[in-house]
Amino acid sequence: MCLIVTVILLGFSIQNLIAENWFVGISQLIISLGFVLLLINNIRHAKAMKSGVTCDKGCSVTNWFGDLFKKKEK
Repeated sequence: MCLIVTVILLGFSIQNLIAENWFVGISQLIISLGFVLLLINNIRHAKAMKSGVTCDKGCSVTNWFGDLFKKKEK
C-alpha cells in the first residue's frame, strides 16, 4: 500500500511540477518522500524481525518519523 501511494503521488507531483503548479507539486513531492521514509522503515523492521534481531541502531534514521504515527497504548 505504501509503495502504491508513493508511486501515485510521485507521478502526480511530477505532472504538477511540469504544469508549473509549484505549491501543489512540491506538497505532493514532500508527502511522497514521507511515504518513502515509511517504506524504508518498514523494510528495515521486516528484515530485522526476519533475522531475529532488534532494529534499534539500523532504523534510527526513520525512527523519529515513525514515532509520529505510533498507536497510543491504553
